[in-house]
Amino acid sequence: MDVNAAVAAAAAIAGLCTGVIAMLAFRWSEREQKRPTRTSLRPDRGASLPPGVDTVLSVLSSSAVVLDESDSVVKASSAAYALGLVRGGRLAVEPMLHLARDTRRDGEIRQVELDLPRRGTGRGEALAVSARVAPLGSRLVLLLVEDLTEARRIEAVRRDFVANVSHELKTPVGALSLLSEAVMDASDDPEAVERFAGRMEIEATRLTNLVQELIDLSRVQNDDPLEDAEPVRVDELIAEAIDRCRQQAASKQITMASGGTSDLCVWGNRGQLVGALGNLVENAVNYSPARTRVGIAAQRVTASGGDLVEIAVTDQGFGIPEKDRERVFERFYRVDPARSRATGGTGLGLAIVKHVAASHGGEVTVWSSEGQGSTFTLRLPESGVVRGRSRGPLIVSGRSVDDDGPYATDSFEPFPAPEALP
Repeated sequence: MDVNAAVAAAAAIAGLCTGVIAMLAFRWSEREQKRPTRTSLRPDRGASLPPGVDTVLSVLSSSAVVLDESDSVVKASSAAYALGLVRGGRLAVEPMLHLARDTRRDGEIRQVELDLPRRGTGRGEALAVSARVAPLGSRLVLLLVEDLTEARRIEAVRRDFVANVSHELKTPVGALSLLSEAVMDASDDPEAVERFAGRMEIEATRLTNLVQELIDLSRVQNDDPLEDAEPVRVDELIAEAIDRCRQQAASKQITMASGGTSDLCVWGNRGQLVGALGNLVENAVNYSPARTRVGIAAQRVTASGGDLVEIAVTDQGFGIPEKDRERVFERFYRVDPARSRATGGTGLGLAIVKHVAASHGGEVTVWSSEGQGSTFTLRLPESGVVRGRSRGPLIVSGRSVDDDGPYATDSFEPFPAPEALP
């Protein structure tokens, strides 16, 4: 009997312990469910929001954060985490937190633009955002944040472009105005009239070229070159580019030579490709001293995505300083503004080349050494590869010339041997 009583007592104690443990486990589980986590802060806590709000927030393009009366995050979108607005269940941006508290206190809708540090970068880059705070019911506050960084960048580019265009147009227009006054004042001096008229012709030509290149740049930025694409023979592109600059080269006694692999073909807009290659050849002629050589050579290179056609334009000009090589493809950027104006350059030619190369799934690169010349290389997918190839990103980088460069051929060596280059 005593044994049975002992067994019963032990069983009762074990049952009591099991019940206590189960109750503690239930309380712990309940407390863990109430704790805000990164997963539960997204769509899982929709029950604490007014009806329909969860659905509305899920379709908003803005980053959304909902705060309760204790400033805890009730709900946050994935974009809010990506921007670094929410960390550990709390709003991590102090100005936005103060804005939310003020709105909770008086019910007023508030909006502010802020520059936030970008997460994961040590360069102090700012993230431009617009934050709008509004009350949501009697207890909650809704914070909507728009990322304005890209919009501001585009606006800055547009503003700089308009300023540059205005400045570039003002120069020849002002010169024409002054020269016309000079012609009127010198109406009784035929020699002076002839001299001023010649200057007017030069300025008018510069103005015409600038307007035309602005039109060309706008066209290559907006048009899809593959809509009217066709197979284009590289030999024909080179021949047309040389013909375009033949008179300028003859006036400076510059020899123009072509070579490399023949019978290459690319797929694209013929007019845009002719214009891009023509700009490279024209620059080589304009910035080369008299009685030097300009060479154009093409070759096929093997790449992971398919064969590419390289068209290299080399001159024996003054070269480009290292600090300027990455910027020569920017609109209106000139390495030597005085020399560029003297040659009639607008600062848009290489920008057009850059856009044409990018829109055809290719790239343009530059190698240069001060005092020894420059090589601009246009790389395009070979015909037959382009049609099934998506447009690739633009790559602008430095390039060196090695012993197997585009001019190391038996039939074409218009320049010093590659080993003479640094």
